[in-house]
Amino acid sequence: MARPGIVESGIVACAEGRIVYAGAAADAPKLDAAQRIDCAGRLITPGLIDCHTHLVYAGDRAREFEQRLEGATYEEIARAGGGILSTVAATRAASEGELMEASVPRLDALIGEGVTTVEIKSGYGLSLDDERKQLFAARALAEQRRIAISTTFLGAHSLPPEAGGDKDAYIDKICREMIPAIAREKLADAVDAFCETIAFSPEQVSRVFKAAKTHGLGVKLHADQLSDCGGAALAARFGALSADHLEHTNEAGVAAMAKACTVAVLLPGAFYFLRETKLPPVELLRRHGVPLALATDCNPGTSPLTSILLAMNMGATLFRLTVEECLAAVTREAARALGRQKEIGTLEAGKRCDLAIWDVERPAELVYRMGFNPLHWRVFGGADA
Repeated sequence: MARPGIVESGIVACAEGRIVYAGAAADAPKLDAAQRIDCAGRLITPGLIDCHTHLVYAGDRAREFEQRLEGATYEEIARAGGGILSTVAATRAASEGELMEASVPRLDALIGEGVTTVEIKSGYGLSLDDERKQLFAARALAEQRRIAISTTFLGAHSLPPEAGGDKDAYIDKICREMIPAIAREKLADAVDAFCETIAFSPEQVSRVFKAAKTHGLGVKLHADQLSDCGGAALAARFGALSADHLEHTNEAGVAAMAKACTVAVLLPGAFYFLRETKLPPVELLRRHGVPLALATDCNPGTSPLTSILLAMNMGATLFRLTVEECLAAVTREAARALGRQKEIGTLEAGKRCDLAIWDVERPAELVYRMGFNPLHWRVFGGADA
C-alpha cells in the first residue's frame, strides 16, 4: 500500500460534492471555479473516519471505573452482572429521542476534530425492538449533523438476562429473527459479534456470520481482545471487513487476515483504559501487509473516548505506529474497514469531498500533541460543515 504523500502548493477542486481534482497546482487543469478559497498554506487531509464506536447508549459506568481502580478486572465485573449488561438496562429504559439527546454531544466532539464519517454499533439492546431503537437513533444522527453514519448490528455482544444463560438459543434468535428483520428494514450496513470467553464462541459467531452473509450484510468482529480464541482467523474465513482489538492474535490469524484483505482495527483507548499489557502484534501485521486502522471505540465501559486525535497519539505512543501509519489509519484504512474505500478516505477525483483543514506546519503535529485541536475548517460533501 502506498505511503501517504504530501503535495506542496496543492489544490483540491470539487463539483456537486465530489472531488474533481486533487494535486499540485502546477499540474491542475484549467478550472473555471465559481468560488476559490485560499487555505493559506494549511494542511488539507481527507475528513477523518472513526470506524469503530458504540456511540449510541444511555447511562455511564463510572462506578465500574472505580471498581477497576480498586483491583477488579473487566472480566470479574462482567461475570458479576456489570459491564455491558448495566448499559443494556439503561439503554432499554431510554427512548429513541433520549438516546439521540445523550449521543449528540459525543458525536459533536468527534465532528469538532475533523471527523466526517462515523461507524456506530448497536449491541446495548439485545432484543429486536431495542436493537432497532439503537440503530434508528444512530441513523437519525445524520439528520441532526452533517456527517455520514455507518451502522453495524451487534446483537451478539452479550447474553441478555432473559436468555437464562442459554447462549445457543439466543444465537438462534439473532440468526432467525433479528438479522432478517434488521436486513429487511435496511438498518445496518454490517453485522459484528464479540468472540471471547465471556461472550460467544467461534462456533456461535460462525452461525451469526452465515446468517449475515445470507442476508447480504458484511461482517466484522471483536477478536482476540482478552484471549486468543482464534477470532482473527475466523473473521478472515468469512471475508470480514475488519477484525478489531487483536491483542492476543497469533501469526496464523494475522496471515489469514492478510490473505482475506481484512483490516486490523486497533483500539488503543480500550487498551489504555483497561490497563492492558498485551500489545497487539503490530510487527506481525506490518510484516504480513495487513492494513492498520485506528478508532476511538467510544463506549461507556472500556473506552469513554471521543477524541480521534488522542486515539492517534495513543496509537503512536502505545502501539508504536508511525505518523504516516496513524494518518492513514484514520483516513484510507478506516474507509477500507467500512468497505467505503471507493467513496471516502483519500483525496482523489470521484470521491466525496470530505476535508479537514488544519492549522499545523507538518502532519506530525496532529499525532504528537495531546489535548490540542488545530482544526481550522471541516468540509463535508464539498460544503462548510
